Amino acid sequence: MASAFQRFILWDYPRASWQYDVMVLLIVAFIFFTPRDFFKDQPRAASIVLLPSEGADEVFYLEPKLLADLDEADRLAKASDLLRNKDGKKLDLQRLTPIYDSEKEIKGFMAYTRLRK
Repeated sequence: MASAFQRFILWDYPRASWQYDVMVLLIVAFIFFTPRDFFKDQPRAASIVLLPSEGADEVFYLEPKLLADLDEADRLAKASDLLRNKDGKKLDLQRLTPIYDSEKEIKGFMAYTRLRK
């Protein structure tokens, strides 16, 4: 038994042997069937980020994938819905500005909002 455990740890099996195939199967099963909670996997960064601002206005950064495939009018409506659902605050979208890189590709959007009174 100790010898088998030592061979398992040191991976001492030749390729195409049944022991090697079982080891590979166990590793692949571990990778695909282990739940995310087991590793305490962190969630992805938020797609909508509140940026520091002065006054009653709030400024948000929105990732380009949220709005890039929409036309101008649909972008405003979708951005307004996304921001309204984010915090539950009553926000009015004042302006939505795309952020471009040097190749004129959209890298994100700045959403300028005002709290509704």
